[in-house]
Amino acid sequence: MKKIAWGTVLLVGLLCHVSAALAEVEFKIVTASERGTYIKIGRDLAQFVAPSAGIKLDSVPSAGSAENVRRLRFEPGVKLALVQSDVYQSFLDMAAGGNAAAGNLIRPMRVIMPLYNEEIYFIVRADSDLNYIHEIKNAKINAGELGSGTALTSATLYRAMFGGSMPDANASYLSNEEALAKLVTEQSVDVVAVIAGQPAKLLVDMKPESRKLIKLLKFDPGNAASEAVLKTYFSTTVRASNYPNLLAADLPALAVKAFLVTYDFQLERTGSHLRNLARSLCQNFPLLQEKGHPKWREVELALPDLGRGWFYYGPTTRALRTCIAGNLKPGYGVTFQPLKACSQQERILGLCK
Repeated sequence: MKKIAWGTVLLVGLLCHVSAALAEVEFKIVTASERGTYIKIGRDLAQFVAPSAGIKLDSVPSAGSAENVRRLRFEPGVKLALVQSDVYQSFLDMAAGGNAAAGNLIRPMRVIMPLYNEEIYFIVRADSDLNYIHEIKNAKINAGELGSGTALTSATLYRAMFGGSMPDANASYLSNEEALAKLVTEQSVDVVAVIAGQPAKLLVDMKPESRKLIKLLKFDPGNAASEAVLKTYFSTTVRASNYPNLLAADLPALAVKAFLVTYDFQLERTGSHLRNLARSLCQNFPLLQEKGHPKWREVELALPDLGRGWFYYGPTTRALRTCIAGNLKPGYGVTFQPLKACSQQERILGLCK
């Protein structure tokens, strides 16, 4: 009888374990480069948030924000993406201008919540005559890989500062590593654009001798060419403490906002899983800030008004509103805000056939 009883207990335990395993759903979140900040944010969500929601989340590298929009729209299993605000807005602007491909991609996108500002770095040779971002006109610029948020941001910033697109003859679309190698070994690249939340691994890993090879350009908010930029981007500071091998002092710079987004999924099962994920994100927010990437400490757990054409995802919004309202206590760090011919830009966003 004892053997039968123990056997029953073990069988029940095994069945419960199998049931729990079967209940776990597999989702993907598309991020960016293996050396960037986005993939670490995705891995934090996978480690500290997804398990409590019954989700096995795979943080997948990608070329960046523009590619993420396409993969979220069409790739099976991709349910979440990290997207820069200017990339999202560029798709919306082109859709409003009659670009059907852009509209097909962006209109079903939904925001879960805004995250943090990502720093924009413009890197030149140490002996370059360039010292400020507004001096890069007509320089040979590596904008970032095609399909990446970096490339879109580079093109958007250039257009805002100088009233036109980067000359095609001066634009390249190499990876950060390839472009930096060319920057310091040959004259085919003068400026390398990099977008990554500080501390960015690409820059953190640089040796002390890097100061003899490269430098970062400063942002001058008082320059006339800079005024239009601040309608879309934000002034920030790159801290020397994050890059002691590269910077001797803090550097005035620019930043772009990162968003956690999803698709307007209508299946109840998918909506339920994402609702659970949002609830877990709220409940585990202090853990993210304590043990996740330092950028989590800059995130405000809130649902601010979005721009025209932007929409929150209903199931996650309801879960976040309820959780946030229940956690408004000292030390939690949350607030609640109620809801309210191919161009260069098209090529970067992958909208050309």
